[in-house]
Amino acid sequence: MEPLDEPAHEREPLIPRDLPQDSTLSRSPPRPHNGVETRHWTSDPGKPAVGSVDTRRSTNTLPQIAAAMFSFIVLGMLVSTLGVMVPRFEAYYHLTDLKVSAIFLVWPVGYVVTSYLNGAIHSRFGRRGVAAVGPLFHIVLAAVAAMHPPFPVLLVAMAVGSLGTGVLDGSFCAWAGGMENANVVQGFLHGSYSAGAALGPFLAGTMLEVGHLPWYAWYYVLLGASIIESLTLLLAFRLDDAETYHSSHTTQDTTPSPTSKTAIFKHPATWICALYFLACVGTENAISGWIVVFMTRGTRSSPYLASLTSSLFWVGQALGRVVLGALANDRLGVRAATIVYLLAALVFEALFACIRVPAFEAAMVALLGFCLGPLFPSGVFVLARLLPRELHVAAVSFVVLVGQVGGAGFPFALGALVETLGIRVFQAVVFAQILATLVVWLAFPRLPPPPLEDEGCE
Repeated sequence: MEPLDEPAHEREPLIPRDLPQDSTLSRSPPRPHNGVETRHWTSDPGKPAVGSVDTRRSTNTLPQIAAAMFSFIVLGMLVSTLGVMVPRFEAYYHLTDLKVSAIFLVWPVGYVVTSYLNGAIHSRFGRRGVAAVGPLFHIVLAAVAAMHPPFPVLLVAMAVGSLGTGVLDGSFCAWAGGMENANVVQGFLHGSYSAGAALGPFLAGTMLEVGHLPWYAWYYVLLGASIIESLTLLLAFRLDDAETYHSSHTTQDTTPSPTSKTAIFKHPATWICALYFLACVGTENAISGWIVVFMTRGTRSSPYLASLTSSLFWVGQALGRVVLGALANDRLGVRAATIVYLLAALVFEALFACIRVPAFEAAMVALLGFCLGPLFPSGVFVLARLLPRELHVAAVSFVVLVGQVGGAGFPFALGALVETLGIRVFQAVVFAQILATLVVWLAFPRLPPPPLEDEGCE
């Protein structure tokens, strides 16, 4: 079984180490940490390494993780409530299933744009730039949607909001993937996304069904959450400027990191992970996007129960990402554990399709979310292990982009099938998508063993 943890010198520590390292015992100087002390090492072995201390650099890694977790809660609320809004949009704007599916197509627009911009934002402004730009686009989306504009204008606003999601998602995934105990951090980060995604349908369903409020009232809630997100991220990352970013990504021999966007495509792991995210994110979004419609039409559940079922799916995802991602992965190994999760998901999906009792179906949807929860962070973790660290931001941004293409294309295609074949096709499509995700996961190469550290001999 492959060990999960990256070698210590390949990761940013959660908490800066205070113990000095004896560079005479290692083959090369240690990488600088994101602590107060940042050393700049010379590539000339005949010259002593010169250390310098920059007290301006952020040492608040844990508050940054907390701020990123809150940001992912907002991301989850934004994405998950699209499924709750589908029947409301159809009724308010007089749309068919196919036409309303356009809301899923516009969402990857932001990921396409930010796959090209993320590197430039990091290089020029550091993560502080990410903290400033990302939430701003969320604020624009929520403010425009709250004014319930014509549907084409709403689609443009959603495309703008996806810019913020693309910036934050790709950047923080790569940042967490380079940390020590990355699997744990990824679990909590994406668990926060799932927690927000669970909270969103519950709150929106309660406001709309119990409170009898119009659909656009929900976006006032998202507007307030986005403003808090902006303030929180700016405070946490206020010192994480471009200089800090560059120093933490300087290679050991001070050779410039590859900046060509084509470098990531030379690694087969990038393409495998892209296909994997295409399948797993597409599955996740197909379920969250159409489960409310399926429950109301297919099982004739009440709209409120249908919204609660969507929440249960994301509650299961949140628990799965924290419990399975942080604990079971470390015991079984990420490769074997993910295979077990996908096989269990196939079983729960089959039970969901065969037993047509609303309460039982809601329970199966929750268990399905529990098994699918760790899939995304596991993919990021494996990619970070297989690629050089200087390629993490570009590679993660690319595969997340491809995942969002699946997250848009699959729900849109499902909407077309629902309009043609009926809502019962939903269950067969989801089963096929989970099976495809399993097949792609099996194509990943074995993780390399961590190199021996601090050895004085070859």
